[in-house]
Amino acid sequence: MKNTATVSFARDIRPLFRPEDVQHMKPMGILLDDFKYMSDNKNNYDNAQRVYDSLTGETQPQMPMNGPYWSKDKLDLFQKWMQGGYQP
Repeated sequence: MKNTATVSFARDIRPLFRPEDVQHMKPMGILLDDFKYMSDNKNNYDNAQRVYDSLTGETQPQMPMNGPYWSKDKLDLFQKWMQGGYQP
């Protein structure tokens, strides 16, 4: 049976970001711990996509700075959250 559980930002995604990641990105205006920022549809969800692209290494520098980089499972979960409609 396929897992169809909804991925939640608060429960599943937010905890993946370490406190040092959140603090490092905040001065650059990237609010990893802020659901409203991460799920902002005013810019076609570009904030979440940019974070995802940095996590995968699609854009450089790759996050988190100096690693450890996210596993495929974590990246897949983040992508599932986006595909599932950016649920809180």
